[in-house]
Amino acid sequence: MQKVDLKSMTFAELQQFVEDLGEKKFRTTQLYQWMHQKMVKEFASMTNLSAAFRDKLEEQAALNGCTMVKRQISADGTNKFLMELSDGNKVESVLMKYHHGNSVCISTQVGCRMGCRFCASTVGGLNRSLTTGEMLEQIYEVQRITGERVSNVILMGIGEPLDNYENVVRFIRMISDERGLHISQRNITLSTCGLVDGIYRLMKEDLTITLAISLHAPNDVLRRKMMPVANRYSIAEILKACREYVDHTGRRVTFEYSLVDGTNDSAEHAEELAALLHGLNCHVNLIPLNPVEGRMGERSKRTKVLEFQKILESRHITATIRREMGSDIDAACGQLRGKNIYSWKINPVSVVK
Repeated sequence: MQKVDLKSMTFAELQQFVEDLGEKKFRTTQLYQWMHQKMVKEFASMTNLSAAFRDKLEEQAALNGCTMVKRQISADGTNKFLMELSDGNKVESVLMKYHHGNSVCISTQVGCRMGCRFCASTVGGLNRSLTTGEMLEQIYEVQRITGERVSNVILMGIGEPLDNYENVVRFIRMISDERGLHISQRNITLSTCGLVDGIYRLMKEDLTITLAISLHAPNDVLRRKMMPVANRYSIAEILKACREYVDHTGRRVTFEYSLVDGTNDSAEHAEELAALLHGLNCHVNLIPLNPVEGRMGERSKRTKVLEFQKILESRHITATIRREMGSDIDAACGQLRGKNIYSWKINPVSVVK
């Protein structure tokens, strides 16, 4: 008999499951809190549940999750975790420490099928999507290991979140549930390579998250060379969806732009990007590339990054340069998993000064 994935259940679903087992409704709150506040990994630890109830749970349900199998700690305090799932697959999570609190970047899939030329996560393609419980467990495992509260969540690790739409939306609702960790949706960022259909669906969910678009190019010709998804959706289609998203939600959109030396980092590219985004309530996050052996490009020189930012700001486009964290470890998306699964190495990365 296949066991029920208990941690992926909403409170309402869990309540029905508890009642079907012949237990009283109030047991639902106890069970939910054990999983999503106290973050226990075994039914035996749920000491205020009767032994008979725990036996039923052991027989019919599973607390699928993840276990940290490797940890790297950067000099700046960034922690990179390689997490092993119940079926042996591995994903990555990253803890980043800021003055405003701790942020964790989580994976939403095992591998990725988007095929972005510069990204380590796409090596080997897509294995499978994560369950809601497996996404939650990445947060829980980080808190269990570090003993520190997570206040911000970024869905920007391995995988394309909108390619795992239902489980990701469920994750957002559950991680922000007051009966769980109760992380504000305003402190959650979802990053997508621009799956337009998913953006339109997302705007109707009445969420207050931040939407981030991995753009990386100011025109379709260049973007197709960098991101195969550009053959499916044009920049014009993406921007139309973003404008409607802003109008519908009232939330500013972020555009991520990885600067690749000699590819998308010229002054002309900056001017083109500024014209493209004119009038849109948005923010541009400029990202110095983490080079990966066998993938596209090298990082732009610091002078070109600063010039790119200056041009955008002169055209009234808010632009920041992402603070580099964990550059002395395998902190870029997919690097740690890749080194532990595939026989390729990561190019050494130096801090941009």
